[in-house]
Amino acid sequence: MQTSRPERLKAFDYIGHHAYFLTYCTDQRHAAFADADRVEVVSAQILRAAADERFALIAYCYMPDHLHLLVNGEQENSDCRAFIKRSKQFSGFYYQKAFGRRLWQRYGYEHVLRGDEAVLGVARYILENPVRAGIATSVCDYPFTGSPVHSVEEILDSLPWRPRSA
Repeated sequence: MQTSRPERLKAFDYIGHHAYFLTYCTDQRHAAFADADRVEVVSAQILRAAADERFALIAYCYMPDHLHLLVNGEQENSDCRAFIKRSKQFSGFYYQKAFGRRLWQRYGYEHVLRGDEAVLGVARYILENPVRAGIATSVCDYPFTGSPVHSVEEILDSLPWRPRSA
């Protein structure tokens, strides 16, 4: 399953202090994140791109064939489009070098959080993804979720997030 080119918000520049819920799918939806070695290679590059583009990584979940990220711009000039490009470029390069396979599909999904959407609620939604998918019985059982900013308990104590309907 190939994702099509996503529609960007036309009146929004993706620069500044904004939070984004991002999803990147693996090439041909292969199970790239089935083991810790592969997740570690990609995670290091995602963190590198976040630092370079001045984004805080609020929450992440490496599912077998896709990645969910919640990131927040930390500076007036934090550019989400540049973060997406750099994070996929860095991680894809090092994944290909280590494992001999293309990592990402060309496009992904993005959701710009609006003022009434609680960041921790979205983080909870991301961390609970493996439970909803039936590959873990609890958030704490799944090894490839977390947050460098908040404790899992703090996130799980937040109110649940419900995706907006289109």
